[in-house]
Amino acid sequence: MNWLTTTPDGVTISLRVVPRASKNEVSGVINGALKIRLQAPPVEGKANKALIKFLAKKFDTPQRNIAILSGNINRNKRVHITGVTEEEVRAELIQ
Repeated sequence: MNWLTTTPDGVTISLRVVPRASKNEVSGVINGALKIRLQAPPVEGKANKALIKFLAKKFDTPQRNIAILSGNINRNKRVHITGVTEEEVRAELIQ
């Protein structure tokens, strides 16, 4: 399973989010999903907000260009980012 899919207006990324980490970071690909560690706790949507903010900063794009398609209350998520390419995602997240 590929964790990154190109769409006509951007990309969709399969993620495995780990809340309450020591720092915000990308930790590689695991089981077909990109693993992202976040400091925020998984309560009241704080981890989702932190994820959107983290990705917006990584891609220098407004937060409104990032949408959680599935997994709002789950660690496994699908996120769509408008206005970026697959090459930009791979360059920024897989170093």
